[in-house]
Amino acid sequence: MPLRSSRWYSGQDRNSYIHRAWMRRGLPEAAFDGDRPHIAIANTASDLTPCNSHLDEVADSVKQGVWAAGGVPLNLPVVSLGETNVRPTAMLWRNLAAMATEEMLRANPIDGVVLLGGCDKTIPSLLMAAASVDLPALVVPGGPMLTGHFRGVPLGCGTDVWRLSEEVRAGTLSREAFLRSESSMIRSRGHCNTMGTASTMACMAEALGMTLPGTAGTPAPDSRLLERSHESGRLAVELVRRELRPSQVMTRGSFLNAIVTLAAIGGSTNAVVHLLAIAGRLGVELGLDDFDRTGRGVPLLVDLQPAGRHLMDDLFRAGGLTAVLKEVEDLLDPAAVTVSGRPLVEHLADAEIWDESVIRRRADPLLPEAGIAVLRGNLAPDGAVIKPAAASPELLSHRGRAVVFDSVEDLNARLDSPDLDVDETSVLVLRGCGPKGYPGMPELGNLPLPAKLLAKGVRDMVRISDARMSGTAYGTVVLHTAPEAAAGGPLARVRTGDPIVLDVAARRLYVDIPDAELAAREPVVNGHAAPPRGWERLYVDHVMQADKGADLDFLTGSSGDAVGRESH
Repeated sequence: MPLRSSRWYSGQDRNSYIHRAWMRRGLPEAAFDGDRPHIAIANTASDLTPCNSHLDEVADSVKQGVWAAGGVPLNLPVVSLGETNVRPTAMLWRNLAAMATEEMLRANPIDGVVLLGGCDKTIPSLLMAAASVDLPALVVPGGPMLTGHFRGVPLGCGTDVWRLSEEVRAGTLSREAFLRSESSMIRSRGHCNTMGTASTMACMAEALGMTLPGTAGTPAPDSRLLERSHESGRLAVELVRRELRPSQVMTRGSFLNAIVTLAAIGGSTNAVVHLLAIAGRLGVELGLDDFDRTGRGVPLLVDLQPAGRHLMDDLFRAGGLTAVLKEVEDLLDPAAVTVSGRPLVEHLADAEIWDESVIRRRADPLLPEAGIAVLRGNLAPDGAVIKPAAASPELLSHRGRAVVFDSVEDLNARLDSPDLDVDETSVLVLRGCGPKGYPGMPELGNLPLPAKLLAKGVRDMVRISDARMSGTAYGTVVLHTAPEAAAGGPLARVRTGDPIVLDVAARRLYVDIPDAELAAREPVVNGHAAPPRGWERLYVDHVMQADKGADLDFLTGSSGDAVGRESH
């Protein structure tokens, strides 16, 4: 079959002349002979996305691999979202990044694409785009940073920010010591070194079959990442020649493999909304109950922050993701293939665990059951999620009195007041922080604890919100409550003093008052977003709820790679 790019470059008319002439700029004439796949390198490198700032170097290695395989590499900078910097939240623009990347892949004369991501929203947005345009594609994850140390102790970026900042508020760590740790935390290029969202989504990409097996978790400064990047460039050319597309790789079986992987590694709850969104672009049937059903009974094997002790470079030296998957191989779909063209399980034969303190044997797990739990009840009729592996076991069955905050501003104004009527048995409730309400569903779900409780030694409480939580965070935190308060969900009708019951074993979350009384209450809408224009207006009008992946309603399903009209 003729290459897609030949629709631009073949022929002798004015349009093909224009397409070739403006692209020559050093490319050999053979680049346009119709036999060399043109491979875009969708590159999220940006100085304002510090975790991805090294991806230009990675792109150079990909280019060399593409050339070596007989293709033509083309750098394509795409929207980059830096989790630590953009306000109000990077999640507000995940769908925009996916839509823009999809349109650029479709509009340009390319035959395949290598997707370079790292920071939290970049790999999800790239996979959403690739799913929608369905050109041959694979991911090169940018990799985690190396472990930094402070006063001889390893620092988990993100996780130790939350921990140390609470110690400052509790008065057990000086602010001067806290600030000194800042220069020690980020030791090298790369994304977070905990099992946060960035590391989780790199592992999800591999479990879905969209990376060269064995790539996820390779540290960013490790020369083997550049080796894998070169191999990925070569493979991209082969994917085009074999016409292997994302829709053939990311099947329902692949998504179920990703859910098993998510539990085994103790991955971020953010993977739930991202996997749902990617599946929605492909038309793959996937719902919240699949996470609970498939993840239930899967043991936690990776002893990594925030659910454990170690960090990502420890996981890599201990055997990496393939060693983890080898332990749960019988739970994986044997038919789900990878971009190699072979099933994922075939790549696990030689995997070994080299350090059992980091990767546990299935017979000796960190936790016997680690899947994301999906909760339902009159507080979350469409579901909410909790990560039991990061929670306090004694709080997984709890009844407490609600202390309600109507917005993050309300939280910040009242949380540390000595007059706040709260104790360690209370349930902190934050609303107005879902997809529509904030807007963008920020990572605010791991609410800080009231100062007067921190001073008493309290370090965890049940917290409930319609927000998300950083993958680096921990605690007994119920998230993604759907429908959110701003969409008319029952969270808008909860009042301070209401008895709330959390029963993770029974998968229940409810306010213990009559349903009729709850329904009759006037919803509280303070602090909900009402943007007048631009992307935020479009987003609020069309974003779906968390149980649907928080994608835009008009972006579900794919449109393929066809472009019907010429530009000249």
